[in-house]
Amino acid sequence: MMEEDEINSVTRTVQARFVSDAGEEAGPPVTLPIELEKDQLEQICNALFKNEEHTPYLFFVEEKEIKESIEKTIDLKKLNIEDVLDIVYQPQAVFRVRPVTRCTSTMPGHAEAVISLAFSPNSMHLASGSGDKTLRLWDLNTETPHYTCTGHRQWVMCVAWSPDSLKIASACKAGEIRIWSPDTGKQLGRPLVGHKKWISSLSWEPYHRNAECRFLASAGNDNDARIWDVVLGQCVKVIAGHTAAVTAVRWGGAGLLYTSSRDRTIKMWRAEDGVLCKTFTGHAHWVNNLALNTDYVLRTGPFHPVMDKSQMYGGTDAADKAALQRMALERYEKVCPDGVESLVSCSDDFTLYLWKANQKNFITRMTGHQNVVNDVKYSPDVKLIASASFDKSIRLWSAADGRFICALRGHVQAVYTVAWSADSRLVLSGSKDSTLKVWSVKERKLAQELPGHADEVYGVDWAPDGSRVASGGKDKVLKL
Repeated sequence: MMEEDEINSVTRTVQARFVSDAGEEAGPPVTLPIELEKDQLEQICNALFKNEEHTPYLFFVEEKEIKESIEKTIDLKKLNIEDVLDIVYQPQAVFRVRPVTRCTSTMPGHAEAVISLAFSPNSMHLASGSGDKTLRLWDLNTETPHYTCTGHRQWVMCVAWSPDSLKIASACKAGEIRIWSPDTGKQLGRPLVGHKKWISSLSWEPYHRNAECRFLASAGNDNDARIWDVVLGQCVKVIAGHTAAVTAVRWGGAGLLYTSSRDRTIKMWRAEDGVLCKTFTGHAHWVNNLALNTDYVLRTGPFHPVMDKSQMYGGTDAADKAALQRMALERYEKVCPDGVESLVSCSDDFTLYLWKANQKNFITRMTGHQNVVNDVKYSPDVKLIASASFDKSIRLWSAADGRFICALRGHVQAVYTVAWSADSRLVLSGSKDSTLKVWSVKERKLAQELPGHADEVYGVDWAPDGSRVASGGKDKVLKL
């Protein structure tokens, strides 16, 4: 009998070590009882890292999440007591974004479909562009229209906030870009004219590279991308090289521009002189969109969602700007310590490709969608990628290696667009079926259905501070 007891007491413990998702060991192996539960593991991790504030963690063993205890996650029969068990830990955002559950405001005003919308990086403003040729700015405290910005001669196709939240750019089907002040609703400087066809995407120079926020990149259907100086009101560089319409442009944090095109390629350019660095090939059809792993930190720049609101207004004099710029750079370097960005592209060929800026070939080809893939976004914590497709589903993938995680089904028509909550726990989707849906990443299922639109939903955005969601579409109204 003694022998059996001895065996039991030996196998009730396991040699384990904590490993980050990047593979770095957090210290020497430790002996842990196998009935140790998830919250006890959390306490050990917090003690190990001497965290001042309690940080929540997720834990994985052989890609299986520890939801209750080590014992219930691993196969005890296969356990060799001489082996060291690797427990992969992932710190979670400390603040939590509550799932949006109800519509607080339906804001009419636009005379045509709402095509694009975006919250400012400091989450204080909302802008929407419409087929009625106007850009509208909305007051988020009263949830009422603030300013109607007129001047465009055609549909406003896309809007983009400068990283300091002090300017917003809008671009129209006539190929013009206009810059506006959110505080006055007035146009700043003259229209930026040069594109011969409509503009599909805008991207500002990151805050940590230039706190003045004066340079803006645009992608045109005339096959060119352009860089503009918004202070001088002129084009400083024409980036030509694509042989078909440019569908998206992203200004990376290392001074590189990334463009995707209907010529089936993605190109990487040096922003300072417009020199082509690399062409990524692989897609068999139009490339519709692309996302960088640094998109979220570049979008929010110096505004961290858990920051004190008073800091968000401090950025006017040089000392403040330098401090905010340092903060933006720190946030960028946390996501991209070596300065080498990853990107993911989605296409009409039903696939996505994962790339690394310093590698010629793709890391992986992500297959599974049964129709056109229209939108793709990295989660703010850069652990996951969400893709939206005309096959009515959203798919989640691992950002590290492009591994398929799950498909989220529930929409009854094409899914046009997705947005992440700031804590990376929820995904929002907008669809042709007139609904928005909020999905729980942890549960891998629908968390909330948001009906109310009378027609197709074209644009959705989740405020960077997690406080609210905005949507707009064919029924001409904005909903918060």
